[in-house]
Amino acid sequence: MEVYHVIRDLVSLLVVGLLMIWGWRALNWVWLAPKRLERCLRQQGFAGNPYRFLSGDIKELLTMSRQTRAKPMPLSDDIGPYVAPFLHQTVNQYGKNSFTWIGPRQRVNIMDPEKIREIFTKFNDFQKVRTNPLLTLLVSGLVNLEGDRWSKHRKIINPSFHQDKLKNMLPAFYQSCCDMLSKWEKMVCTEGYSELDVWPYLVDLTRDVISRSAFGSSFEEGRRIFQLLDDQLVLRIKLLQTVYIPGWRFLPTKTNREVKMKHKDIKESLREMIKRREQAIKAGEESNEDLLDILVESNIREMEAKKKGMSIEDVIEECKLFYFAGQETTSVLLVWTMVLLARYPDWQSKAREEVLHVLGDSKPDADGLNRLKVLTMILYEVLRLYPSATELGRSVPKEIKLGNLLLPAGTEISVPILLIHHDKDLWGDDAREFKPERFAEGVSKATKSQVTFLPFGWGPRICIAQNFAMMEAKMAVAMILQRFWFELSPSYAHSPCSMVTNQLETIMYKGCYKVLNATIHLESVTYKGLLHYLKESIIHHLKENLKLFLKLFGCSRMKSKHSSLLNQLN
Repeated sequence: MEVYHVIRDLVSLLVVGLLMIWGWRALNWVWLAPKRLERCLRQQGFAGNPYRFLSGDIKELLTMSRQTRAKPMPLSDDIGPYVAPFLHQTVNQYGKNSFTWIGPRQRVNIMDPEKIREIFTKFNDFQKVRTNPLLTLLVSGLVNLEGDRWSKHRKIINPSFHQDKLKNMLPAFYQSCCDMLSKWEKMVCTEGYSELDVWPYLVDLTRDVISRSAFGSSFEEGRRIFQLLDDQLVLRIKLLQTVYIPGWRFLPTKTNREVKMKHKDIKESLREMIKRREQAIKAGEESNEDLLDILVESNIREMEAKKKGMSIEDVIEECKLFYFAGQETTSVLLVWTMVLLARYPDWQSKAREEVLHVLGDSKPDADGLNRLKVLTMILYEVLRLYPSATELGRSVPKEIKLGNLLLPAGTEISVPILLIHHDKDLWGDDAREFKPERFAEGVSKATKSQVTFLPFGWGPRICIAQNFAMMEAKMAVAMILQRFWFELSPSYAHSPCSMVTNQLETIMYKGCYKVLNATIHLESVTYKGLLHYLKESIIHHLKENLKLFLKLFGCSRMKSKHSSLLNQLN
């Protein structure tokens, strides 16, 4: 009996002790640590709202976002107050040395180029932000790895994105663009123009490109995987809009069950695809020269050489990342490029003249795409004004110095890309205007060699697929310009907004993407047929050449004769 009482007392003490430890950790997480961190940063000159228990700034952030999305903004490229209203207000109110609260997590805004350089260079000290662990089921892979695992994966994946490999994927890019443009041509052939919703076509285009170039299949074959990823996107938004509570992911809630079920479905689909490729390569079959083949071959070589390749689970995660990141960011870049070229017809004309001069009406090749300097300038300026990620986050696992700042362990850092790209102190008074000529002499000259242009990140962890995305975008825009002239529909409403995706905020349209109900729609862009453009272009070039000929070689009789022809052309 006494033994029973002793055991009971010991168990009781153990339970009480565990409860006290858990209670202390909970108190530290929701109150003590945030207040300690806030005090430390205020002493170093940072400012922001006082910490509010558990919720932080989330309520105010969501309220401001809902208010700005209630109606379209004026037709302007100064989108900061509309896309990131709370962050924009925080920086205006407290200055660039400011912080915000995402629940009990304090996020320090860093906008100084030298500090940004240090953050992206010392990637082992400034690591990816860890939020809800369920997010790793949705999209993981290279983007979320750290340390030796990141180095190993980067080394194995790098060959997939070498320039010579990308050149072999151009036929896939071309075929996907042809499929989309043939549908547009059918719409405009009757009257010479048509008003259409371009967003779903651009989404299907980028998905088709990924399916063909990465996996050697058409979009139709990859439709099921893309549908599952779309469903996961909705779940991702739900997770990122809530305060993460440790241990919550283990509860059998509806969202948790859905996440795990869709994760399992996608893994099984990709596992079969990868196994078939591995068997084909080991059997000596001819390579498809797509990203998956290159990845599997690189992994097999690494396994044979050092026995340190990726597991099939790792390859599955990288394939999921290809599928998701490869189509989302490029479709956003393409749609904003079309909107801006429709708003600035002079630049649309300049880009078209260059495309016709360099490529004519022939099939674009790698050499021709590399010579499209005006189009490259335009794409860079679109990425500056409408970056695919509005901010990048990093965390500090241990206390560290950043310039003159001392950041305690647990600090989160935000590099607000959108605000940096629109900063007049860094880009000049025209920072919020569409001026592609700023990139006429390249990115380095435009940024004055500072770390201020971050559409793909920066440093060793810069987006591995940036060349893939740029080549795809150049191909698509060049082929559109070869065939069409376009303008904004009178019904167009300028409503950019941010959409949370995999810890990034992507600039979309309000009409294109509503976070609350996850419906997609884009305001229309009007297209006019190829014949109309060719007529105007030929007349323009004839006039210019005649004027030059008369100036250089013309006598009085020739001038009289050709002046009559010029009048007819006019």
